[in-house]
Amino acid sequence: MSDFWNFLVEHLSQFFTYTAFANFTIGHGLMILIGLIFIYLAIFKEYEPMLLVPIGFGILIGNVPFLPGLQIGIYEEGSVMNYLYFGVMKGIYPPLIFLGIGAMTDFSALISNPKLMLIGAAAQFGIFGAYMAALALGFLPEQAGAIAIIGGADGPTAIFLSSKLAPELMGAIAISAYSYMALVPVIQPPIMRLLTTSKERLIRMKPPRVVSRNEKIMFPVLGLLLTTFIVPSGLPLLGMLFFGNLLKESGVTKRLADTAKGSLIDVVTILLGLTVGASTQATTFLNGQSVGIFVIGALSFVVATTAGVLFTKIFNLFLKEGNKINPLIGNSGVSAVPDSARVSQVVGLEYDKTNHLLMHAMGPNVAGVIGSAIAAGVLLSFLG
Repeated sequence: MSDFWNFLVEHLSQFFTYTAFANFTIGHGLMILIGLIFIYLAIFKEYEPMLLVPIGFGILIGNVPFLPGLQIGIYEEGSVMNYLYFGVMKGIYPPLIFLGIGAMTDFSALISNPKLMLIGAAAQFGIFGAYMAALALGFLPEQAGAIAIIGGADGPTAIFLSSKLAPELMGAIAISAYSYMALVPVIQPPIMRLLTTSKERLIRMKPPRVVSRNEKIMFPVLGLLLTTFIVPSGLPLLGMLFFGNLLKESGVTKRLADTAKGSLIDVVTILLGLTVGASTQATTFLNGQSVGIFVIGALSFVVATTAGVLFTKIFNLFLKEGNKINPLIGNSGVSAVPDSARVSQVVGLEYDKTNHLLMHAMGPNVAGVIGSAIAAGVLLSFLG
């Protein structure tokens, strides 16, 4: 009988070593809590649910503790999660996301008023401000470049660049970028109110002119050639963005455009969000560098929003009365499409219920997407 009990205890003890309970740490508990917060914000506060639900659940998956060597962890070669994560590590998912973004984006507001592109460019100061902050905190130049792109408020771009420059920081960079993208409606309005006067908030802009079909078709072709001839390293992102837009605007590839902006981008978003979330294993994620990245990310969003609003105010000094730009759309140069443009609309309506800024804000908003991809290409050229 004693042999039986010894046998039973021995095997139960061995079984226990394989359970999550035996491998659980405080770090795992903290990350699981963060995952639950992401899911709560996505479902009950509706903060970017298409992103935060997959990322939040991925954090839960990545932080169920296990005994190393079972080939189930995202960092264990040969595991299913590792294969799914391949698209993140090699920068495959981000260009596919850009294909879908291009297929669902209307560039008419930018084409009708090209000077709005300057606002999108000004908001990219958040990237270079973050780069200098990262260097000051002791990050290597390559790591600083990958962290800096958080200031572009573009999750796929952040993942693409970090996969090339600092794959060891990808989890923290991606989580930071998507977290602050979701918090755009919280971060930006106080800055916009602080930097604008009552008179400036009431500026009415001329309705955008009607853009012809030929202009819409020419834009992705010319946009591709102009941007990639200057920054060839941005080709994977810019090429797919403009290709997706041509599918949309050509009028003869509707089925392809519908696939790109529908089922394709949905599948890639699920895989990207889930695997990025799962990459935040407590054993590799929780460290001082991750905290520093989150601090820099917050700073970069503040700098980008401030730069966009202040640039618009300065730009207005050179514009005639009647052609001035409402500085409340300066925030939309941050390329969280279409959330930052929606913030411009919401804040503008607070001061004038009839002054709709959304269509105007979409110009710098889509320019910010292009600008962040160009900035990523510039950083990759110098640091890659």
